[in-house]
Amino acid sequence: MPAVQSSPSSKDLGTVEAARSILRAFFNIAKAWGLSPSEQEVLLGVSQPTCYRWRNGQIASSLSGDTLERLGYLMNIYAALQILLPVQERADTWLRVPNKAPLFAGEPALKRMLGGQVGDLKVVADYLDAARGGEFA
Repeated sequence: MPAVQSSPSSKDLGTVEAARSILRAFFNIAKAWGLSPSEQEVLLGVSQPTCYRWRNGQIASSLSGDTLERLGYLMNIYAALQILLPVQERADTWLRVPNKAPLFAGEPALKRMLGGQVGDLKVVADYLDAARGGEFA
């Protein structure tokens, strides 16, 4: 039987190893979502050179609280989509499909997420969390 690994506690998130692991997960999600490098930079709230280094595995320090918060919302969005849309292709493309929900005003959710603010990620994560308990668009 394979060993079960526990998820890192919040105190573990301040390590370089945790940063590498979390960013590796993010870049896998970014690939599944078809995010461009510039979209990745906006979602992470970092500069082009920083994102480039991270994408290439050059992670020399722990992540800031802002970056960890952004990554938390992005991971929640990804997880919620996997639950709500169990067909992988639908889950991965949902962000780019025009959405009739008032929150999105006919625009794709990704447009809202690319607003540049942590709050833009939070509202999408909250929308998907609410949708898990009811109707989903």
